[in-house]
Amino acid sequence: MEARGRFPFFPRDDQDVSDEQREIRALARRFAEQEIRPVLAEYEAREEVPLELLRRMGELGFFGITVPEAYGGAGLDHWTYAGLMEELGPYGSIRTVVSAQQSLVATPILHFGTEAQRQRYLPDLAAGRIFGAYGLTEPGAGSDAASLQTQATRDGDHWILHGQKTFITNGNLADLFVLFAQTDPGQGHRGITAFLVERDFGVQTTPLKGKLGLRASDTATVFLDRVRVPDSHRLGQVGQGLRIALHTLDHGRIAVAAAAVGTSQACLDLCVRYVQERHQFGRPIGTFQMVQDLLADMAVETEAARMLTYRALAARDRGGRFTQEAAMAKYYATETANRNAGRAVQIHGGYGFFEEYEVARLYRDARVYTLYEGTSQIQKLVIGSHLTGLKAFT
Repeated sequence: MEARGRFPFFPRDDQDVSDEQREIRALARRFAEQEIRPVLAEYEAREEVPLELLRRMGELGFFGITVPEAYGGAGLDHWTYAGLMEELGPYGSIRTVVSAQQSLVATPILHFGTEAQRQRYLPDLAAGRIFGAYGLTEPGAGSDAASLQTQATRDGDHWILHGQKTFITNGNLADLFVLFAQTDPGQGHRGITAFLVERDFGVQTTPLKGKLGLRASDTATVFLDRVRVPDSHRLGQVGQGLRIALHTLDHGRIAVAAAAVGTSQACLDLCVRYVQERHQFGRPIGTFQMVQDLLADMAVETEAARMLTYRALAARDRGGRFTQEAAMAKYYATETANRNAGRAVQIHGGYGFFEEYEVARLYRDARVYTLYEGTSQIQKLVIGSHLTGLKAFT
């Protein structure tokens, strides 16, 4: 694959981009090309997580880009993190481990955890010495997160958790879970509370195999059978859980958008090379008008997705809420990744239908972008509610 990122990732003057930001992006690109790409197909065929690769990524600091130096991280900004996500985007099985660890586990601990909780968990998460998982989705509660059925009952200075989570990224790897449970059913969504639950507290997990894409990533069902959690492991205040969950997803959606941009760019780069090499009717297929039409759509939509991702990053940097910007970026960038993956397979013709060609994996992996961390339909409802001030659901 040719080097991605012909468009500059940072929408600022070149002098505002630090050497460190460039170095991390270049390091991620080299690691992906030299370490991930040559072996990923083998791990995917076995549906096996490449733990050795993940350990090396931890040593390189990929899991703690935005974690402050005081807690063992690199202490860099979210633009740098988005650059990392774009470079890892075409390698979805690996990228999803990194973003779950950083966006969905480290972020809520950093923003809502006590100082003791930050000191206890963030250094190990940033270094990849432990893995974390985010447990919101349940068999009966996906888009309707407020309807979750997992219960947490107070027992002195502990809580007893009972319930089930599903489709949990890193669930079988995780040493630590950010879990959401109903502590006051009569309060509805206001009764949800977040907890930091260590596996050793009694969490049980089982692998979910047979995924369409992300075949070398870990996905699990999580079982909580009277798991006893100290109140000191409560994350945030009682009843603050849904707010924590949604705040965390705002951050995560920008990371997913950046990864989707990386996938779109990879599809475009692969196709540009292929249409110059592939000949039909005595000439490169890149000379055909309908092929150039597809390439133009891919390029324009990739750049539009990139700009919406920039806009969400800029909104985050300004402070305050950035829910609408994150939803717009996530919606458009992920839909674009799906369209571009489909176009890439079409341009490759019959070859694109075989795993030997990278576009087949990109096509499989892109599909989940519009499902997790809020479906495209949920993003539209979020956008609509911000435009009208009216909610389509309570």
